[in-house]
Amino acid sequence: MGSVELLKLFVIGLYLAGTILSLSGILVARKSLRSVGMACAVAGFALHTFDMGLVTSQPGNSLTAGAFYYSLFSWLLLLIWFLAWWRLKLGFLALTISPLALLFYISSLRLAPMHVTTPPTLLGLFFGLHIGALFLALALLAVSFGAGLAFLHLERKIKTKEPLTGFRKDLPSLSTFDRAVHWAVAAGFPLYTVGLLSGFFWAKLTWGKVFSWDIKELTSITIWFLYASLFYQRMVTGRQGRRTAILAIWVFALAMLSMLGINLLTPSHHSFTAVPL
Repeated sequence: MGSVELLKLFVIGLYLAGTILSLSGILVARKSLRSVGMACAVAGFALHTFDMGLVTSQPGNSLTAGAFYYSLFSWLLLLIWFLAWWRLKLGFLALTISPLALLFYISSLRLAPMHVTTPPTLLGLFFGLHIGALFLALALLAVSFGAGLAFLHLERKIKTKEPLTGFRKDLPSLSTFDRAVHWAVAAGFPLYTVGLLSGFFWAKLTWGKVFSWDIKELTSITIWFLYASLFYQRMVTGRQGRRTAILAIWVFALAMLSMLGINLLTPSHHSFTAVPL
């Protein structure tokens, strides 16, 4: 086993330990477990950053490698989670984001022989405007997903007047969850719009037409309309609470179905393809 493979195993080990310890710490209300779990996640993130630096420094277009896409998304999920934890004290997001980051990092290793079709020129700009903006928007959606689930769970407990036991005693207030959804939607929707529009531009460069009725394009537009509705309700009408929490959960679920289902399992312009040997 080479040093690169060993590095990836360390990343998986630290992410796995961080996930288990964070989840255990939240469920049994042990702050010490949560702290150790966060330390493991931070250490894994540091090694993951080093791993991505090694990949991008290799000769050739490493940015077209399928493995890099999911690895980048895993990295962004953790980056947004750390920011949410730092700014809003939302450590409970470990319940959703930590397992997701681990899943996408492990999935990235399965995509090593795959590549994606991208225009040979302006590849760096393609990544910044299209992939970078979309992945940041989806990572922010993951925050609204976790906050939405927590909001619905806590709201049900309060409405039914059930006693808050175990980890629920340490949960933030409903307003904190609602503010997290607001923050994630306010920042995420403009990024998703930029990513989608730049994708149509690059579709013209790569396939000669802006729109080709590709299943990924149709799904992405559907997600945009739902995301736009969520953004409008939060930012224009000022709607808060249960309805926007449910919509945020559905938008994120559809986005993950698109990333994992369409990219990997269906024939599409956006499918990962095996590199011929």
